[in-house]
Amino acid sequence: VQLVESGGGLVQAGGSLRLSCAASGLTFSYYTMGWFRQAPGKEREFVSTINWSGSPTNYADSVKGRFTISRDNARRTVYLQLNSMSTEDTAVYYCAAVMRPRLPKDESEYTYWGQGTQVTVSA
Repeated sequence: VQLVESGGGLVQAGGSLRLSCAASGLTFSYYTMGWFRQAPGKEREFVSTINWSGSPTNYADSVKGRFTISRDNARRTVYLQLNSMSTEDTAVYYCAAVMRPRLPKDESEYTYWGQGTQVTVSA
C-alpha cells in the first residue's frame, strides 16, 4: 500500500493550495480517508476525514469553513482544498486510510499513512 501526497508548497497568508493524496495497493473505495498535520514542535493533529462514498465528512474546528475534503474513487485520490490560509496552517500534511465505516479523528485508528507534504504559509 502506498499513499503519496503532493501539492504542498509556500503560499502567502490568505492564499490557497490543493493537496492530493494518490493511493495504490488497496481497494480505495473501501476506505475512509483522513488528513492530519504536524506543525513544528507540536503533535500531529486531525484535520479532516471523508467516508468511502464522499459523504459524510468531518473537520477540525480550526479549519472548518476554510478547508474542503473530497475524493475521486475512479482516480483513487483524496484532495484537501486549503483556502484563507494563515501562518498557523504551516505544517507537514499527511493523508491516512482506514477500512472503517465511520469517521475517526484519532490517528491511532488509521492503518496506512503517506510520507507527508510540507505546507508553509508566510505572513
